[in-house]
Amino acid sequence: MFEHLKEQPKDKILALMQTYRDDPRDTKIDLGVGVYKNPQGVTPIMRAVKEAERRWWDDETTKAYTGLAGDPAFADAMIALVLGDAVPRDQVAAVATPGGTGAVRQAFELVKMANPQVRVFVSDPTWPNHLSILKHLGMETVAYRYFDESSGGVDFEGMIEDLGQVRAGDVVLLHGCCHNPTGANLNMVQFRAVIDLMNDKGATPMIDIAYQGFGDGLEADAAATRAVAAGCPETLIAASCSKNFGIYRERTGLLMAVAQDKGMHAVTQGNLAYLNRQNYSFPPDHGARLVSIVLGNDDLRADWQTELEEVRTGMLALREQLASELQRLSGSDRFGFVAQHRGMFSRLGIAPELVDRLRDEHAIYMVGDSRINIAGLNKETVPVLARAIIDVGA
Repeated sequence: MFEHLKEQPKDKILALMQTYRDDPRDTKIDLGVGVYKNPQGVTPIMRAVKEAERRWWDDETTKAYTGLAGDPAFADAMIALVLGDAVPRDQVAAVATPGGTGAVRQAFELVKMANPQVRVFVSDPTWPNHLSILKHLGMETVAYRYFDESSGGVDFEGMIEDLGQVRAGDVVLLHGCCHNPTGANLNMVQFRAVIDLMNDKGATPMIDIAYQGFGDGLEADAAATRAVAAGCPETLIAASCSKNFGIYRERTGLLMAVAQDKGMHAVTQGNLAYLNRQNYSFPPDHGARLVSIVLGNDDLRADWQTELEEVRTGMLALREQLASELQRLSGSDRFGFVAQHRGMFSRLGIAPELVDRLRDEHAIYMVGDSRINIAGLNKETVPVLARAIIDVGA
């Protein structure tokens, strides 16, 4: 039977990572992979996470399963972190998932179960795996304009015009903060306009929030998600702990389904548990347990928030340095948007052929659409990147 299998398209980012590894030049710079790195190029284990592991090592007495939905303490802690008091806890059904990707996949599965004819409206561009999963599930996608290449900001007029095509029962996929791959975010006035539009059309919002704490801070980064959850009859939220807790390989995520109608809680929770059972039965617990310990202990939470804030402000400083250096070298502020973007990523608006030249001539690796990972830089490599960008004529 294996002879009937077809070659699958290679993941462009993973392929870029391999090309980078094979490059013998010691001056090479990796701005492609979407993983936080400190100035030494290391993805560190956060202090609070390491201490939580020590404590759990002493306290853990069994490796038995938790439950189909995962440990309730993890769900409670993450719902409080993401939603605060925006909605009552009994309006939120939730299940632990293998990473934020698992939460996204389960959300799409739930949507398809509820409405096989659903259309999912997706920003252009978006995280490529959104589109890959939707295609694999055979779900119809509709792109809406989002990024304005000329300004480096959000094409909000185009977005609203395209979302005008939304019909009752459709789903609109939104990024909670730190838009991947562009770094350009809606402001709260714009988010409220989107909420009004979705409610008028009878559409359901789905929010992917993978970078809470990486943009403007934990509370500010959650503001849009909270507004949507409080303002819409139903909301799906896929949350990831990979970035803000630095536990990438632990695959720790949570899918939340918010319904203003409390009568929907039990059936929604049951369907989420059912989907977990069909896909992987019980979700992994180690990363979820660490998050619960960190968020449930005042000392660990305070240290985690301090370190997370250091990460956030460090990336903002790199953004400002890069924008300033590009302005100095070019005599233009055309890259000023880099300092306004938030999160790990910015889309520079450089033509693909110039991205190739940056790789071939300067050993600088970025995704073909010119998305860069700001966290792949440090104070010493920012001037190197800026000079290379100007050198290739960008």
